[in-house]
Amino acid sequence: MTHVSFHFHSLHIYHREQLTLTVPFQAASMARLDVTETFHNIAFPGHLHTQESLHYAVNFQFQDTDTLIVSYPKSGTTWMQQILTLLYSQGDETVSRTVPNWARAPWLEQYYFPKVLEMLKEPRIITTHLPYHLLAPVLEGSKAKVIYVARNPKDVAVSFYHFHKMANFLPDPKSFEEFLEHFLEGTVNYGSWFDHVKGWTSSGRNNLNFLYITYEEMWEDLEGSLEKISTFLHRPLMLGDMQKIQKHCTFTSMSKNPMVNYTTVDKEIMDHSKGQFMRKGKVGDWKSTFTPEQNQRFENIFSSKMKNSHLKFTWYIQSDQSSQWRNPPLFWPPKSQNSTFRANGCCADTSV
Repeated sequence: MTHVSFHFHSLHIYHREQLTLTVPFQAASMARLDVTETFHNIAFPGHLHTQESLHYAVNFQFQDTDTLIVSYPKSGTTWMQQILTLLYSQGDETVSRTVPNWARAPWLEQYYFPKVLEMLKEPRIITTHLPYHLLAPVLEGSKAKVIYVARNPKDVAVSFYHFHKMANFLPDPKSFEEFLEHFLEGTVNYGSWFDHVKGWTSSGRNNLNFLYITYEEMWEDLEGSLEKISTFLHRPLMLGDMQKIQKHCTFTSMSKNPMVNYTTVDKEIMDHSKGQFMRKGKVGDWKSTFTPEQNQRFENIFSSKMKNSHLKFTWYIQSDQSSQWRNPPLFWPPKSQNSTFRANGCCADTSV
């Protein structure tokens, strides 16, 4: 079994001792590259998940000081992991430059989580792609803070497709046309985007300490987003700290950081010759992939599945509206509808 050691420095997030753990993205686990774990009718890549790890996750006891990052894949998870790491260290980049993101903000449902958890000090940053209904029993009644990161689903679909092409622990996506059908049907790994976002953001989440924020909001106004996040976490930032965090949270900075960009992962697991984990980081990149016919089909299904949702999504940046894509609205729902989601007395305005 392959192991790796990291020295966690004196920053308060970690114990001052050496951590030795099984590396989740090394060749030792290659035997499970073709395995799919099905849990509550949702498929998960067996390279990172087992039945035991998934059962552990849904029975996990959160501490009141925990912060849980929740997202559907390819929605800004890595970005939020980087933001919270830097926010909790007041902009000091030491940990974000020396410890991989999966070790400083580990995924709750992945098999290595219990080992990493032993080394985390409070307040702990935990990450998950699990749907709400699987975690509701253990979260309700907890004071743990939940940050849900959403992204417009057209960009999610395109990014997830390209990730499938370079991640050997995910099924071959074949053509984008075929992958898009599976995405719309919810038969991809991690299940339905529609069910995931609606489950976590329905008005019934009032009993959670909950913040909803979008990838597009962070992309357009990173400073404002950092202020929102720091206020939610009750961790005010000095101007100098804010500037340092912004510097180390740009797409350019993260794409060059091997603790973030997954370039240290074995080629047999994640083949960067087929694509980059940090690919473009743009808003509206779906326009370079979707055909008008695919876009119309997506719009029809989106309108049907999200008809009772008041969430707002940015499909593209207003200064970049090509004539071919004038049909889809800039926001969903139209601006005349209420777009504010309230949870636990916190107003999470999703406007960008």
